[in-house]
Amino acid sequence: MKVLRTLAFLLVVMSLVLAACAPAATEAPVEEATEAPATEEAVTEAATEEAAEETAGLSCAEPVKIGLITDATGALAIYGAHILRSFMLGMEYATGAAGSAGEKFDLAAAQENTFKLDDCEFIVYVRDDASNPENTATVARELIDVQGVNILVGTASSGATATLQGIALESGIPLIVAPAAANDITGVNFNEYTFRTSRNNYQDAMNECVALTQQYATFVQIAPDYAFGQGSAAAFRDACTLEGAEFVADDIFAPLDTTDFTPYMEQIASSGAEAYIVTWAGSGFVSLMQAAKDQGVTESMALGATFIDNVLMPTFFANAVGTTAGILYHYSAPDNAANDFLVANTKPRYGVNPDLFDADGMNAAILVVEAVKATAGDVSGEALKTAMEGIEFEGPKGTVYIRPEDHVAIQDMYILTLTNVTDPDAAFYEYVDTTRPEPPCLLPEALKDRCGDLPYGTLSGQ
Repeated sequence: MKVLRTLAFLLVVMSLVLAACAPAATEAPVEEATEAPATEEAVTEAATEEAAEETAGLSCAEPVKIGLITDATGALAIYGAHILRSFMLGMEYATGAAGSAGEKFDLAAAQENTFKLDDCEFIVYVRDDASNPENTATVARELIDVQGVNILVGTASSGATATLQGIALESGIPLIVAPAAANDITGVNFNEYTFRTSRNNYQDAMNECVALTQQYATFVQIAPDYAFGQGSAAAFRDACTLEGAEFVADDIFAPLDTTDFTPYMEQIASSGAEAYIVTWAGSGFVSLMQAAKDQGVTESMALGATFIDNVLMPTFFANAVGTTAGILYHYSAPDNAANDFLVANTKPRYGVNPDLFDADGMNAAILVVEAVKATAGDVSGEALKTAMEGIEFEGPKGTVYIRPEDHVAIQDMYILTLTNVTDPDAAFYEYVDTTRPEPPCLLPEALKDRCGDLPYGTLSGQ
């Protein structure tokens, strides 16, 4: 079409030049017939068609159905709240308008929310699994069999996410993991339908070890005795050792439901380490820190732990002001349009600033919309998973790249210094640095060829 316009223009110019230069009354030479020049009407029609193509929006034959599963009432409900609000804000940001449930989504009032982008409708169905794998399986099958969802998103618990992965694979439906962090999700449990916008344990460890090894040389660590904790401990040992650290004792694992950490803190106190690394999720952290204080660990060695959510920071890090550590996200760290939107809209609607996992939820929503745009509205599992492999998009943590080999989300993370734990807006930190950890490929041996040229990980269990 551009060629036609150019041809028409050249013909007009040539005719003007010939008219000005040719002598009068000279008979035009007879030329052999050639392709007829484009008429004005043809050029106009072609330009109109091209303009229509350039402005045509997204169109979907049927609504895109998304099943969002998270913890609203269980042990990890504090984190599920981050995902519920941020996913809806992400859908609003990606589509350009609030959903049918209004500007503030309340699961007690509605279990679905509809968004529209051009001629494409997105329906989000929300279910609470309370971080119980049996619940996860039940609600996932209902979303697939009854609601007919095209994409699953979730969930807060790494254990429950493993259940969700199997169902997604069995059904041929892409799963976007947010915010579960276990390495196994895109490691030993990898399948072609599982993607993530959450970081993995190894990325946490790489980010934190940059900060820790600049301050301390010897470490001991404690973690919960399940996939998340085991993967985190292995990642910290690997990543920090590569940064020059020494672990002076075996890793300590405690059951997730532990309430008395005294025997574990006794082991840590006698280790002789300069710092103890703690990986823990859930309310048990309170008891852990109390035991650390009672056993003199708090006074004798430094706490090596990534900074956590805004609500629990004042409780867990009250004695750690001045500490420099890593964090996967804090609303004050990134500087981009998506984060500006998230910050500007979270507190007015939900009464709090964005928290630890809000970026994961918003990124998951943006990934959904960008994938559907990439397929031009084709929501088949095959089309969506092909589109998501290697996709890049802009979210509240900047550019997110879904690595095609293992579906790990390469993303920015942050190193901050804790300046206070009392600010009412959770403005607790001074910015130090941004990192972009690229962890090794942790696929099982049978899928090692998928890793291509990526460094291949050798964590325990791989």
